[in-house]
Amino acid sequence: MTTAALFSQNHLNFDTKGLGAAPDGCTLAQLKDLQWRILDDEVSLPVAVLRESCIEHNLRWMKTFMARYGVKLAPHGKTTMSPALFHRQLEHGAWGITLATASQVNAAYRHGVHRILMANQLVGRGNMALIARIQAQDPDFSFCCIVDSAANIDALGHFFTEVGQRLRVLIEYGVPGGRTGVRDAAQEAECLAALARWPRALALVGVEVYEGVLQQTDAIRGFLQQVLERTRALAAEQRFAEDTVLLSGAGSAWFDVVAEVFSGQDLGCTLDVVLRPGCYLTHDVGIYRAAERRIRADNPVAREMGQSLLPALQLCAHVQSLPEPGRAIIALGKRDAAFDAGLPTVSLQARPGGFAGVRPAPEDWVLTAMMDQHAFMSVPEGADLRVGDILIFDISHPCLTFDKWRQLLLVDEHYQVLSAVETLF
Repeated sequence: MTTAALFSQNHLNFDTKGLGAAPDGCTLAQLKDLQWRILDDEVSLPVAVLRESCIEHNLRWMKTFMARYGVKLAPHGKTTMSPALFHRQLEHGAWGITLATASQVNAAYRHGVHRILMANQLVGRGNMALIARIQAQDPDFSFCCIVDSAANIDALGHFFTEVGQRLRVLIEYGVPGGRTGVRDAAQEAECLAALARWPRALALVGVEVYEGVLQQTDAIRGFLQQVLERTRALAAEQRFAEDTVLLSGAGSAWFDVVAEVFSGQDLGCTLDVVLRPGCYLTHDVGIYRAAERRIRADNPVAREMGQSLLPALQLCAHVQSLPEPGRAIIALGKRDAAFDAGLPTVSLQARPGGFAGVRPAPEDWVLTAMMDQHAFMSVPEGADLRVGDILIFDISHPCLTFDKWRQLLLVDEHYQVLSAVETLF
């Protein structure tokens, strides 16, 4: 079933922001017929938009990149938490969807995602019960999570023995000073001994890492090589419960390095390499554009592919006040946009009246601070800026912009609304 068929009959949520005056009961399928033009002031601003052409380009680009390395893609769904976007990723060849919490897994499953890698520890009986309920309902549901401690392994063993189920897990390796993950041989031995205590309740099916905490290419490559050796050793010891072993890594900044190191390896077992970048779908002009520049410089496949990922997620907002020379107040704030990895960057300026009046924003128009609902923008005295002008902003770090919106509008290159996608944060 296509994405359009799955979600086109969903109704717009009029209890949230970023919509125009639509008829009650309007569905996503009917939204295009309204022909809302954001730059004609037909939508309540601020609004988060996704440029459809960029989304489609990014989907195709990543599918091609993964195919060139012969690896599988399970994009991290926490970036968007949008079922419609999950299904578009699956339609473009994704092996499954990665998620971070049991509640996210539950939400994705309820919206038709049936293969999920939870790149996190499953801790707490309430969270375990959510997964057990899905497994009981659907024997074809494919799920695995990660483990890095004997304490968690024993807790999982007790719970899934009680409910008469088997949970598939991957052992996670980490680095000192990093996030989660086994740090040394002693901790690994404790985990393996704990797994051996629960042969009916727990199945070790692979190995998982998150390399992004290291931030340096040489350190990441060295870490990944160590993980390959540990995977080879576990396979030789027949520690894995399934014939095909999962080997998973890669956030959105270093997926090229993980693809290079993990692909084409002979570890003495059948291997499925599963990479997990999530932010590629919308990209950005901040931290992930910087990563993309490194990837293009370092990775031969990315260079050969030509046009790389494109920023698709933007915010449109009004100039609200010009209270004094050199300062503009924008009706956009921390409730609307990420600010942890840099403030939004103004890209375009429009006077309500259509796309013909759009022009690039001067480089010296710069956001300097944001409050809950206001942004402070520094502009030269005498800048051609009016109250009511529409400014279009690019962002850094898509994850913490998506989670501020219950629905985002899909637009064409003239910012005419084509559809909308819902989120489940």
